Amino acid sequence: MTRRELSSLLLLFVLSGCAALIYEVVWFQLLRQVIGASAISLAIVLASFMGGMCLGSIGFPRWIDQTHRPLRTYAFLEAGIAGTGVAMLVLLPLVGSLYLAVVGYGFAGIVLRGIVCLICLLPPTVLMGATLPAISRCLETTRLGVSKLGLFYVANIVGGVVGCLLAGFYLLRIYDLVVATIVAASLNAVVAGFSLWLSSRIECDAGPTTELAIPSFSQRRSVYLVIALSGMTALGAQVIWTRLLSMVFGATVFSFTIILAVFLSGLGAGSTAGSFLVRHVRSPAQALGWCQLGLVAAIPFAAHMITSELPYWLVNPDLAASIGQRFGHDLLRGGVAIFPATCLWGASFPLALAAAAEDRQEPAHLTGGIYAANTIGAILGALMFSMAMIPLVGTTRSQQILTLLACVATIVVIAPWRASHSRTLAITASGLVLVFALLTSSTIPPVSSGLIAFGREVEKRRDVDTYLFTGEGANSSVSVADYASLGRRSFHVAGKSVASTNPSDFRIERMLGHYPALFHPNAKSVLVVGFGAGITAGSLVLHPSIERIVICEIEPLVPRAAGEHFRVENYDVLNDPRVEVIFDDARHFIATTDETFDIITADPIHPWMDGSAVLYSTEYYELVKKRLATGGLMAQWVPVYETDEETVRSEIGTFMQVFPEGTLWSSHIPQLGGNDLVMIGRVGPMKIDVAELSARIERSPELRASLAEVDLGYMVTLLASYIGRGPDLSDWLEGAEINHERSLRLQYLAGMSYEVNRDREIYRAIAQHRTYPDTLFDAPKWIENRLKSLWF
Repeated sequence: MTRRELSSLLLLFVLSGCAALIYEVVWFQLLRQVIGASAISLAIVLASFMGGMCLGSIGFPRWIDQTHRPLRTYAFLEAGIAGTGVAMLVLLPLVGSLYLAVVGYGFAGIVLRGIVCLICLLPPTVLMGATLPAISRCLETTRLGVSKLGLFYVANIVGGVVGCLLAGFYLLRIYDLVVATIVAASLNAVVAGFSLWLSSRIECDAGPTTELAIPSFSQRRSVYLVIALSGMTALGAQVIWTRLLSMVFGATVFSFTIILAVFLSGLGAGSTAGSFLVRHVRSPAQALGWCQLGLVAAIPFAAHMITSELPYWLVNPDLAASIGQRFGHDLLRGGVAIFPATCLWGASFPLALAAAAEDRQEPAHLTGGIYAANTIGAILGALMFSMAMIPLVGTTRSQQILTLLACVATIVVIAPWRASHSRTLAITASGLVLVFALLTSSTIPPVSSGLIAFGREVEKRRDVDTYLFTGEGANSSVSVADYASLGRRSFHVAGKSVASTNPSDFRIERMLGHYPALFHPNAKSVLVVGFGAGITAGSLVLHPSIERIVICEIEPLVPRAAGEHFRVENYDVLNDPRVEVIFDDARHFIATTDETFDIITADPIHPWMDGSAVLYSTEYYELVKKRLATGGLMAQWVPVYETDEETVRSEIGTFMQVFPEGTLWSSHIPQLGGNDLVMIGRVGPMKIDVAELSARIERSPELRASLAEVDLGYMVTLLASYIGRGPDLSDWLEGAEINHERSLRLQYLAGMSYEVNRDREIYRAIAQHRTYPDTLFDAPKWIENRLKSLWF
């Protein structure tokens, strides 16, 4: 094979890798909507995705014999990926609808989630897993052949980096999942067509150069074990570092794209170096061992940088207004921390190929076996660390375990090669490696409470007196900060404040509970989406008519922390006999339950946080509408801080698409700000009988005191928080981006503006459209006149 022919094939693998990462992003987003976004759900998706690739890499040499032309076979595989990739757009919603018809929450639901993922992902991922073994038949199992095979792996990773950035920063930000899928399928079709054309023009025979040594059975077995351990530590580290870096950068959809791109770039650079080393090192196995030994130092280095250094490398304020500069700064910070480790993982793959290869071995068997071992390790690493290690021992201990696993991999390499020459030397070397690993792992610093609480703003927030609670759960990290000198506390999830006793926050949290309960004539059942500090849910226990309160929260640590440290503010809601707590993704729960509610009130996390935009989509609101009983109300929080007007228009416009008569209520407090909004929707127009409302409040001293605590104790003050409704805002909402699940445009709008604070401007833009709502308020004339005097 000439250099020009090799370059042509490498280009095809770049395009194939680009398509594969676009599919991965698209499928993860689609499946997350079907089976939920909890840690269990996402781990199942990841295991199913990688399991299919593993099956394809193992099965290919057994299913397709060597008589088939490699490039022709590769062309058919790529065509199959294109076809199944497009079919997924149709099949996933169909499978999802069948799944949602029979599934519920709990263990049975988890089992069915796994089955759904396997059904959906198996056909395309098996084909993807077979592509590298297929192309490997163009090469012979020699030093040069294995080196070239490593370059195919590099090309696939390079394409993955391009696909990751293309999907995250362009295709899904500007277009939607359909367009992204069509682009990926088009790339597969180009690769298939060009491969078919090349199949009759390229002779797949590299010719022998330097012959390979024949490793013993124990040596080959150790290589497979080492590359499996390498995959386990790589994916385990990716799970942990993605979680930590997302707090450092701010957990936007762009941050996750940046982290993945940096990780893949390191793998690609390392694989390039490993492919070069294969041709020149005397013992690929020893080089593989040095890579694992390097990880014993590189993993603690990354851990130290992420938790102790990167949070304090702040971007120049003069450059902060440029989103490109901020993203570039995050790329640099992420690269400094994790690039050394990812390079070592990347180099391990071609070195393992060379270390396990036998002279004249069928290349597809070699490639498929090494690739499968690496993938199996990766699956175990992803599942073990996301579902077990982090919630059980935390990220610090988990990184120490990763370091010790890299130590084990090093010792596994040492044993079969050294023991045959000197058992004493092997034992001594193994002991030294273990001591080195124990020393380096002991230097891994704990994750600070400040980072968990404030994330990207930890350097700016030094006014906390103490942290009352810090914990790392399966889905999120949680912290409670106490400002004793100011007399307030705040509740934080994954580097983001989600609730506090600060007057402006406290008011909106109470409004989300009290307002829908007051505006509904006789509410008996309530669903609360997102627990936070429990203040919204706690407000509901003061309403005598309410008989059942269901709280849906994705992270079990949240109620535990809030129940302990916000018991007074939330009226000890968790111990109220009417309350049931469901731990599940909110969209998944609403889609699968058959229960209806008089009120559904939602306080989801800010839409710039990755994964939350689905709770601001038209499809989600339609699901909510189906779960509302006759006359039921939907209440939804809308943040107007850390955002811009276009993003808020998207949130409100999307809600009004489903609830066109929806109303807006502001938490604005003169001199204090606090311009967050509550949207309240009902199927059909809503009518508020002010006299009856006042009487209900007067009959309950506890309710009256709760409203007075947030300056809503007077009827005029309460009604004066009205700021607008759908029909009055039609001009302002014209041209707003409607947030659909197929595009989730909101998460990109919000992610671009999370450094912006224009709450007062947004409040004024909405308020100027306010008119007195004659058809909404049935109020005495004196209240009507008072409200008009306040507003106009």
